[in-house]
Amino acid sequence: MCFGVGLLLVLGISRQFHSEATLDTLDPLPQDPYIQVYFNQNQAAFYTDPYRQITRHGDDLEQVLVDAIASANVSIDVAVHEFSLPGVALALAQRQQDGIPVRIVIENTYNISMADRSRSTIAQMEDRARTKASDQFQLIDTNQDGVLSDDELAARDALTILAQAHIPLIDDTADGSKGSGLMHHKFMVVDGRTVITGSANWTMSCVHGDYANPDSRGNANSLVVIESRELAQHFQAEFNYMWGDGPGGAADSLFGLQKPHRPSSLVSTPGSVLEVQFSPTSRTIPWAESVNGLIAKTLGQASRTIHLALFVFSEQAISDQLWPLAQRGVHIKTLIDPGFAYRSYSEGLDMLGIALPDHRCQWDANNRPWPTPITTVGVPSLNDGDKLHHKFAVMDQTTVLIGSQNWSQAANTVNDENLLMIRNSTVAAHFEREFQRLYEDARLGLTPQLQRTKARLRETCGAF
Repeated sequence: MCFGVGLLLVLGISRQFHSEATLDTLDPLPQDPYIQVYFNQNQAAFYTDPYRQITRHGDDLEQVLVDAIASANVSIDVAVHEFSLPGVALALAQRQQDGIPVRIVIENTYNISMADRSRSTIAQMEDRARTKASDQFQLIDTNQDGVLSDDELAARDALTILAQAHIPLIDDTADGSKGSGLMHHKFMVVDGRTVITGSANWTMSCVHGDYANPDSRGNANSLVVIESRELAQHFQAEFNYMWGDGPGGAADSLFGLQKPHRPSSLVSTPGSVLEVQFSPTSRTIPWAESVNGLIAKTLGQASRTIHLALFVFSEQAISDQLWPLAQRGVHIKTLIDPGFAYRSYSEGLDMLGIALPDHRCQWDANNRPWPTPITTVGVPSLNDGDKLHHKFAVMDQTTVLIGSQNWSQAANTVNDENLLMIRNSTVAAHFEREFQRLYEDARLGLTPQLQRTKARLRETCGAF
């Protein structure tokens, strides 16, 4: 049922609506019994952000994780790039207290408790890290006195909560390296039968929105919850490679290229066909057998439409796969995060038939602008502070590509990543609606941002 703003006021959920008051509320789409899809900016749902008390459109992705954790009877294994959501940490701590074994793998860059940081150390960080740490500090500092007390840390610092619950945790330096690539996964396996994965890191900015910015609604992200023991076995094997013997055991954790090559595997659930693969893939293996190769193969099977919503798109070989499809009449629409869409290596520029130098006035030798460009490429309109963090494609309204993997060479050959192909029109309808939401007011073609970028580079690099 579609609610008008007046009814929402009567229901008492008008608190801090901001831009939501101008958005239509859509009817929910049916969910597949075995594969449920959730978006933190879903216009068919409302929830109240538990930390900022802002009522807004969206699925509560944190609650999706908490509910999955609460369902566990046997085990919970988590591999997530970044983890700072207090509610999820408290739910895991409760399960550990209940006797359900919990194990966690995270990226070493974020394996630092806020108990080990102060405002002075945060002030010395580079810009991006300082902004993230400062926002997390404010989330934990509930009385806003500038000091993180033991009680505040125990209530809202995720890593402190996990440590106090004695939950075993390792990062990607457990293999004896310094973390050669990114441990970029965002998945959880519950009881060896349920997989929760997608594009969302377990952070305020990726789920609810930046704590200190009331206009932020969170980076555009999704989660999928899949009931399949067969699929769970593949994610469990990936986790086990990284875990090894865990903390205090033998130094046998495997990250990055230390893991063996794992070709893609087909999995079925009632009504669906899935294909799963994990990165990285060594450059000594044919590119077609990598995750990016699987992306290109799946895109090549489209006959009518391809819709892309991507944080980064810099893999030339995928762009090269798309151009002949466009020539055959496949309608391609692409949205890329504004922070990456117009960089010299962006395949969005190729699709627009444009080449730009980088900030050092160097040209990427591999760029191949499309001889017959398309104009249905651009950037979404996002709330202040938010990013397009999706990594999904929808083909012919029947097939979806999702996962942690950005469409880049680094993701393909260095990082710990995952990708899922799902053939299911019910699942695809959810991603198609999300794409249309983002595309509706997107800025396409030669946008003002692109023209400013070109003008700035011409001033710096001269005519081109």
